Amino acid sequence: MSALRQLAARLRADRSGSVAVEFALLGAAFLTMLLGVLQVGIGMQNYNAIRSASADVARYTMVQYETGNKLNMTQIRNYALSAGQNAPYLLDFARLDATVDTADVQRVDGATELTLEMTYTVPIIIGFLGIDEPRIVYQRPIFLLDE
Repeated sequence: MSALRQLAARLRADRSGSVAVEFALLGAAFLTMLLGVLQVGIGMQNYNAIRSASADVARYTMVQYETGNKLNMTQIRNYALSAGQNAPYLLDFARLDATVDTADVQRVDGATELTLEMTYTVPIIIGFLGIDEPRIVYQRPIFLLDE
């Protein structure tokens, strides 16, 4: 029995593999948290890009309308898709969609209100966790003054 006690005491005193065991227990959790923070950053960047691109589209549409170039809904949609995929936003064209409609309720007298809706599917880097790709939907009005 004393040989078994000596072996047990020697194993308790041996610390050579403790760092590897601790890393195996905690490393996966820390790596997942790091990738989660990176995923949130990607989502925030994509949201800001969609928001800014839609502002550019609204501004472009209003300026074109005021200079006499009356754009139709398809032209506005195509400009929105083009603005989203080009610099400075560089969104993936296959994940980007835009729709332009006349608003159901016209809130301002003397103006036509359009609704621009841009949708983007955020690429996911933590898919191994079973999380679906989130979709960002941003909607903004475009007011065009009637003549």
